[in-house]
Amino acid sequence: MTSRYLWYVPNQTVPGHRGDEIRPDHNSLETLTEHARAVERHGWEGALIGTGWSRPDTFTVGATLAARTETFKPLIAARPGYWHPANFAAATSTLDHLTGGRVLVNIVTGTDDPDAYGDTLTDRAGRYARTAEFLHVVRRLWTETSVTHHGRYYQLDDATLGIAPRGTEQRGHPTLYFGGASEEAERVAAAEADVQLFWGETYAAIHERIQRLKALSEELDRQHPPLEFGLRTTVVVRDTSEEAWEDARARVATMARNDAGHWRRTREKGRGQLGSVGQERLEALGAEDEVLDDVLYTAPSRVGGGGAGTTWLVGSYQEVANALEKYRSLGITHFVLSDTPYLREIPRVGDHVLPLLRAAESAQAAEHHSTTENTTVHSPTLVQGTL
Repeated sequence: MTSRYLWYVPNQTVPGHRGDEIRPDHNSLETLTEHARAVERHGWEGALIGTGWSRPDTFTVGATLAARTETFKPLIAARPGYWHPANFAAATSTLDHLTGGRVLVNIVTGTDDPDAYGDTLTDRAGRYARTAEFLHVVRRLWTETSVTHHGRYYQLDDATLGIAPRGTEQRGHPTLYFGGASEEAERVAAAEADVQLFWGETYAAIHERIQRLKALSEELDRQHPPLEFGLRTTVVVRDTSEEAWEDARARVATMARNDAGHWRRTREKGRGQLGSVGQERLEALGAEDEVLDDVLYTAPSRVGGGGAGTTWLVGSYQEVANALEKYRSLGITHFVLSDTPYLREIPRVGDHVLPLLRAAESAQAAEHHSTTENTTVHSPTLVQGTL
């Protein structure tokens, strides 16, 4: 299976996300288009666009950037708490049709400010049960002529879409990405998602989770093509390992000076209400050692790093490519990478790391093809005669 490489386009109200450059036009149409076109030029297939109630609307940003590019695929993050599945299926189907099949979807279950948008469902079990039903309904609307559904959260009678999505060669609808590390999240992924996204954990942890999700898919009698796996992480790469580590450690020192204690107190207050198993798993790595496996840097978890910025892969281009290759050997085929300043790092990672990954993938494919040809068992020629 050919791997997919995506970047990250900041979609923020306030500039400076995770150390990004601070400029007054950071979320203007011109600046965001500059990001998307740079992604196109430097070898990326598309980019994740983050979602949050305080951010500009992610679907609108994704649709606009798709209209101003030729090959860029927006990975549009959306929360079921924002959308009814019929509305979402219709909107994404229309955009997918208009862009020739370029829409990717990332479903996010975590709440961010539920009172602000009138979402009363905040308990974990309820949120994930709703997400499972949301995914089920959206997929049916994308692939069936008419849908009648009477579930716990959604009611539809003879629902049809005005236009069907283009989809991809692998599936007849936009790819459904999903994240989450809790037991409830994994059951949703195993049953209804197309791609389970992981944050930057150790090789052993990723291997264990992939094996568990595969077993869970069988246990739940998954009705879709096999679940695929992706890695969403920060990469700090330079010409040499020494340069990369010097830069990474300097940034962590800066983060430590910028009132990380306030950040931690704020997030711990929120965690008591909502919880994030995935975030807790990453922070636990920071208690083990500063560097795990080959290049997994855990220090950001202790000074304000959150989400995909909690752990970083740090090293030379080849060292980080080697680490990503190890994740691929475990079953990762979707990579969502980033570093800041985003515009500066798009070409650095795209021009120096992606070619190494693609070359290694091509070499592995050729070796596999050669091995398959050489080990083909030919049926013996049958000669007429007595036995």
